[in-house]
Amino acid sequence: MQAYTIARRLAGEAWGDTQFMIGDPRLTEVASQLIRAIGSIGAQIAEGYSRRSRADRIRYYEYALGSTEEAVTWYETARPVLSAAVLEARLADLVSIRRLLLTMIRNERAARSSVRSPPSAEDNARRGK
Repeated sequence: MQAYTIARRLAGEAWGDTQFMIGDPRLTEVASQLIRAIGSIGAQIAEGYSRRSRADRIRYYEYALGSTEEAVTWYETARPVLSAAVLEARLADLVSIRRLLLTMIRNERAARSSVRSPPSAEDNARRGK
């Protein structure tokens, strides 16, 4: 699953990014929040993937989407201490994860709505069965 792979790689990179952030006392809490948000993305995708029901998968993928948006905000907040190249790369990864998650959610919803219940006795009677 591509979104999960990117999220796991990004989690490792975020550790290094937060080293720069904690050098500025104003960003110490932001660094902590960033690590939590980034770690949550992969964890929520993994948990959603393991769920049997589509509704559960959708819910966890939406949680991962929320954590993705939160991570974007924390990276934007850290702009003063991160290089432009690092920030651009991290935000690009987060945009990729967002797109993938939105596709996963849309596909799960489409699959759920395309499942038809078996015809009722009344339906069969109308069709002469």
